[in-house]
Amino acid sequence: MESALEEIEFLALSANRVEVLRLLAAGGRSRNELAAETGASQATLGRILSDFRERSWIDREGSEYVATATGRLVATGFTDLQEIIETEQRLRGVVEYLPTAEMTFDLKRLSDATITMPTQTRPNAPLSRLLELLEDADEVWTVSHAFNEQTLTVVQERAETDEQTFRGVFSRSAIDALAADTELRNRLQDLLGADDAAVRIRDGSVPLAVMLLDEVVYLLVRDEQGVLRASIDTDDEVVRSWARETVEDYWERAEALEEAGFSLE
Repeated sequence: MESALEEIEFLALSANRVEVLRLLAAGGRSRNELAAETGASQATLGRILSDFRERSWIDREGSEYVATATGRLVATGFTDLQEIIETEQRLRGVVEYLPTAEMTFDLKRLSDATITMPTQTRPNAPLSRLLELLEDADEVWTVSHAFNEQTLTVVQERAETDEQTFRGVFSRSAIDALAADTELRNRLQDLLGADDAAVRIRDGSVPLAVMLLDEVVYLLVRDEQGVLRASIDTDDEVVRSWARETVEDYWERAEALEEAGFSLE
């Protein structure tokens, strides 16, 4: 009997094998149907089907081939492995910067996420992606170690015109940075004057920058020096649930500016 690794290699070395097993796990098909859907020749299909029958992964029912229970098991497991590797490949360039200690969801939930990275021609691409999402959001909740000028401007303008509800928890250093700049301090004051906007301070560390914009979760990823490395956004329901719980937890444990002894006057 071949080892498990040898069986994995057997499948992995042929895209046609993977596709045929996946198709048969989804439902019965004739050889002609398999040929049409995979583009494989009849000779190739003959070898694949013979190999699969030797392994008891498929049966023949009249003119159709169908996956057995173990064939479906292998197809599901291999598809899961492919999805894991594809997700890992997409996250490989940013994983060292992710706040994984805070991200309690399975990273597979990011398989369809949009990952935006700076480029030589678009160094601010991640921030541009955020501003694009902010412009369309009706409700925004965020927890972050930073509150940059562009984000503050969009939020303040939309909150003042009642186009957006805003709740934000920021590190004290983030608010200190805004307060040190007259224009930004005034913008923050204007934001706080809006009917449905509020900001709280957290004195402890804030190791992540996450924003919930309606149904979209946005993560801003920076390195230890604060250099922007990427942004990740997704509407995955599990990630949304995590983001909601995270921002609500930080909100409950943070203090209003006045309670924290902070004055913008």
